[in-house]
Amino acid sequence: MQNVQTALERLRALASSGPVAKLARAFADGGNELALVGGPVRDAFLGREVHDLDFTTDARPDRILELVKPIASAHWDIGREFGTIGARIDGETVEITTYRADEYDGVSRKPVVAFGDSIEGDLYRRDFTVNALALSLPELKLVDPTGGIEDLLEGTLRTPIAPEVSFGDDPLRMLRAVRFTSQLGFHLDGDAFQAVCDMSKRILDISAERVRDELVKLMLTDFPRAGLELLVETGLAELVLPELPALQLERDSGHRHKDVYEHSITVLENAIELEKDRHAEDAPNLELRFAALLHDIGKPKTRRFQPGGAVTFYGHDVVGARLAKKRLTALRFDNDQIKSISRLVELHMRVFNYEGAGWTDSAVRRFARDAGPELERLLTLIRSDITTQNRRKADRLQFAIDNLEERIAALREQEELGAVRPDLDGEEIMAILDIKPGPVVGEAYRLLLEYRLDEGPKSKDEAKEYLLRWWSERG
Repeated sequence: MQNVQTALERLRALASSGPVAKLARAFADGGNELALVGGPVRDAFLGREVHDLDFTTDARPDRILELVKPIASAHWDIGREFGTIGARIDGETVEITTYRADEYDGVSRKPVVAFGDSIEGDLYRRDFTVNALALSLPELKLVDPTGGIEDLLEGTLRTPIAPEVSFGDDPLRMLRAVRFTSQLGFHLDGDAFQAVCDMSKRILDISAERVRDELVKLMLTDFPRAGLELLVETGLAELVLPELPALQLERDSGHRHKDVYEHSITVLENAIELEKDRHAEDAPNLELRFAALLHDIGKPKTRRFQPGGAVTFYGHDVVGARLAKKRLTALRFDNDQIKSISRLVELHMRVFNYEGAGWTDSAVRRFARDAGPELERLLTLIRSDITTQNRRKADRLQFAIDNLEERIAALREQEELGAVRPDLDGEEIMAILDIKPGPVVGEAYRLLLEYRLDEGPKSKDEAKEYLLRWWSERG
């Protein structure tokens, strides 16, 4: 954390920037209060880049619109019922929300919206003290009624009011606590931790979409381990992602297998490191990260004990893909994400025997075809899955993947590997065999595709000769 003086200097610089200064002047001239609140203030103290500009005010939504319209290039009131008005000022998106004094009935998932009259009352209604900081404008006075600065210094996540009341008001705050441990590197206050453990079932009151969004934010942090471990420790994972704690397989001295839970989080960390090394400027790859975390979730259902103490997990890739699809569907991920993640889980064992099997070019083509658009992510996942402590073995496996990537690159350059098709299309097949559309055309097409994968690109004459020979033998 930066020292207070440095943080205040950052806040002064932010307050003098175009959109903040214009809003401060407009609200002051209009006789209303305005304060920068929450994340921007917190991040100034943490030395983090400020992304979102959120404000709070005593003005009601209609009044906010009156004050904002003259200085905004665009504005919207989609959050008006919750007191929020959005605007675009000097190219920056801002949100201004009326002081809140919400009440919860303990039954509905949403609060009964009530507007407040003081900034202190508004800040006490927020999730954690480190987010209950405000900078009043234009006087640049720091408002901290809940002890947020002290908690920032200590790296503590604490609720402004009793945690059981706060989490009861909005159970999603329990997942936000989990996410913030990874995003901010903070630890959860003891009373708050106990409240989450005691109240974890209340997370079932939250919609799947809101739960998904918090899990996504957690997975996109640089260091998700802390949050994932807290998710399991508090019992929340049993309710929102039960496949994760299920990886904590019972072990005994007579049977030998990896700690699958620890291995899965390590694979996720490896994938994040490879992302940074290979695609430092790209956004975090959500599909790869979820596939890394979930790649072994089929193991609990497929574990078998063998004579001599060995343990097998045959078919865990296929079973895991099915479980991943089911869980991601329940969490309302979109179809493309579900397809991508489950496919990666299904294919993550495909090169298990590459090193010693002596794959032919045909096998390499089939691997690339089966992976399709997931090829690069799949190779990254497979690399991430190498967690052995045996350095020689790890180096040997990494070299094998290097070799496979080189062969794929060479074949792609020679053969347009990413778009492997038969050398004859359906129209040509029907013309050569003098047949009409029907199942036989599909059979012939698949035959020629296999021929293409086995032999590489052929001329149309060679493909025609092969097709006619098959047709003759077929009778």
